[in-house]
Amino acid sequence: MDRQRAIEAFETYVDAYDASNPRIALKVDHTFRVASLCERIARSQGCPDADVNLSWLIGLLHDIGRFEQVRRYDSFNDAATVSHAALGAEVLFDDLVLGKPLIRRFFEDDTYDGLIRTAVETHSDYRLPEDLDERTRFFCEVLRDSDKIDILKVNCVCSIEDIYKVAESEMVDSALSAECVSIFYEHRCLPRGVRQYPADVMLGHICFAWELVFDESRAIMLEQGYLRQMLSRTWSNPETQRTFDAMASHMLTTLNA
Repeated sequence: MDRQRAIEAFETYVDAYDASNPRIALKVDHTFRVASLCERIARSQGCPDADVNLSWLIGLLHDIGRFEQVRRYDSFNDAATVSHAALGAEVLFDDLVLGKPLIRRFFEDDTYDGLIRTAVETHSDYRLPEDLDERTRFFCEVLRDSDKIDILKVNCVCSIEDIYKVAESEMVDSALSAECVSIFYEHRCLPRGVRQYPADVMLGHICFAWELVFDESRAIMLEQGYLRQMLSRTWSNPETQRTFDAMASHMLTTLNA
């Protein structure tokens, strides 16, 4: 695999989008970090170089649907717009560029197209399909862990408005739904349909920490420190503050963080 070719193909693709839009810049930075995390996690599992490179490429491609989503809707809200993961698979494999799918600009060999498409298309699903073969599931899990880890970072280095499209004041004054809090204490990720308030959406990101698959993923998450930073946010809503204080204590104790 020629990584430089893949990077140049990615940069050429995103050059067509408005670089002054902070949501575009956010996703460019996120993409490269996720690719690096995929490489690190795959290597920690003893993968051969070819599989490490494939993991890196999947990380590079995973959010390519976000750019078109932002262009069309200026939003990352899949529920209110379109599934960015499904759109990414469509962009890579179904929209022909000079008679070829876009994926061929990144990687000429089509041997892994099915695996790459599945990883991109399912990376934001609440649960992976049960019928995946072991190898495909592995690459999907490497990607999903990497994406979750970096979303914690995004929450700490980017503005609330850029991520959630709500004002900081609206976030800090937000209530939390009892159902979301209950699911947190079950050590599960939050289904999108149960989120009612801005703080619920942020809690959904925090809950990613419960379902990381690989030991290396948990080590990276704790090493980076963004989970603790998210849990220590200050809320102007007193009930939300009390609830978050209790959840932070529970999660950090449970994860030995």
